[in-house]
Amino acid sequence: MLAYLLRRLWQMLPTMAGVVLLVFILFNWIGGDPAYLLAGKMSDAAEIDNIRRQLGTDQPMHVQLWIFVRQILTFDFGNAWSTGEPVSRIIASRLGPSLTVLIPLTVLETVTGIALALAVAFVRGSLTDRVVMIACTVGMSVSMLVYIIAFQYGLAYKMGLFPVQGWGTGLGENLLRYAALPVLIGLAVSIAPTLRLYRSFVLDEVHQDYVRTARAKGLSERRIMWVHVLRNAAIPIITHVMANLPALLIGAFLLERFFGIPGIGREVILAVERSDFPVIKAITVYVAAATMAFNLLADLLYKAVDPRVQLA
Repeated sequence: MLAYLLRRLWQMLPTMAGVVLLVFILFNWIGGDPAYLLAGKMSDAAEIDNIRRQLGTDQPMHVQLWIFVRQILTFDFGNAWSTGEPVSRIIASRLGPSLTVLIPLTVLETVTGIALALAVAFVRGSLTDRVVMIACTVGMSVSMLVYIIAFQYGLAYKMGLFPVQGWGTGLGENLLRYAALPVLIGLAVSIAPTLRLYRSFVLDEVHQDYVRTARAKGLSERRIMWVHVLRNAAIPIITHVMANLPALLIGAFLLERFFGIPGIGREVILAVERSDFPVIKAITVYVAAATMAFNLLADLLYKAVDPRVQLA
């Protein structure tokens, strides 16, 4: 296992180097001169040259690339252009609110999706199965904005069950009060595609030879589904969950924007609106690193779920 882990970490280095080089090219060659963005329309040439010296953009490209690599390795991207706050502090302070929404949402989505997928697969081909699949198709056709507006207006504004928006200072307050409705909306949006996907994973296993063997041995259908089928279907489910985690971190920007949650997604939108390149570059690189880390974690979980899996 240790040898596999070291080999995978070594293999991640070229991928990470490619990501760093691509981000550097996009922001330094294609993105234009940041000195003009910072100086404003009423600036003169001397002021622009001074900003370039401060940013290091007057240096040769290989020197600028090394500065960028050093920023990644030291977790120091300097200060945000729009606020002057250190980028590392921005990311650290925004990560907590995002995880407060992301972790409960991921757990509830996975557990609910697995339970419903097994239940629907248990009655596959029946009227209940068809009705659930039709409901999932309808649910997937509705925009997330519709869910947000409807839930926010009905449950928060009219019924007063949740705050319309805001964020507190304590973890318990945020988790139980402010994050509850965003998590509920995220679950309502994601459960339909998740259920359809997990159902397909389960049905792929139902027709395998080991299921027929288990039935021939007299095992109950419930035990076959919840023990044997679930264990084998867990591998693609783990792949789906781990692949979606980085995307969820950024993709929750609508929830964070509508509910005033000071998370990573909302910060990305603000950075794009302000052309705050240091913040955008930092988040882009770290999301790429998180994606590779979650892929590695998924492989390790495969082995934990099924010891027969060979890690190569």
